[in-house]
Amino acid sequence: MSYSLQLYTVRVPLERDLPGTIARVAELGFSMVEPYNFVATADRLAAAFAEHGITAPSGHAPLLSADQDEIFTAANKLGITTVIEPFIGAERWQSAEDVQTIAAELNAAAQKGAEYGIRVGYHNHAWELESKINGTTALEYLETLLDPELVLEVDSYWVGVGGANVTEVLAQLGDRVKFLHIKDGPLTRDNLAQLPAGQGLVPIWDVIEAAKSLEVGVVEFDDYAKDIFDGIAESLAFLNRGKA
Repeated sequence: MSYSLQLYTVRVPLERDLPGTIARVAELGFSMVEPYNFVATADRLAAAFAEHGITAPSGHAPLLSADQDEIFTAANKLGITTVIEPFIGAERWQSAEDVQTIAAELNAAAQKGAEYGIRVGYHNHAWELESKINGTTALEYLETLLDPELVLEVDSYWVGVGGANVTEVLAQLGDRVKFLHIKDGPLTRDNLAQLPAGQGLVPIWDVIEAAKSLEVGVVEFDDYAKDIFDGIAESLAFLNRGKA
């Protein structure tokens, strides 16, 4: 299993010292990262990646609210082959019509991405699981509306916060799931309470095993009360030890 790091995890040090932060991430043992909002920093990220042997198979960018040509051009510069829409607010997931509109927008983005040789995906939070459409979660309903080339990056933590069983959701979403956000904690909205993988309530190994077509597991903290680099190191050590 290959593991990446969502760079949002280290956003504070990254904004202070981009090259130094990428160097530190590489020293901790990551050879892959997942950049976010990478258009403005593409040149600097590309230089740092080249220096430290980092690749970025996936990246987060606001495809439905920003210039898609700029995003896909920057993605190509960074070697990103899957661009993931990271956030569509809760107010847009409240009806079947809402979700149909989102699906149409994502499908159109995927057509544009294909012109650049780039795949498009979507990343969930909690509200896509809290909202129910026709007896299922809004996220599962979305999956039925997406074109075949679209992929999903399931944030296993936020699925749990949203009140759903993450292994059951992953089984339902099936081969669509190519990326997982791996994080742990008490399954609350208190981001500072998040913990390194293996130290909270998320059944990490069950989650990984349930994602049958998984390509990359992405370590992420939305926030962390202690030293973030220590937290990252603990998560990667847990994952590298493998299932007991």
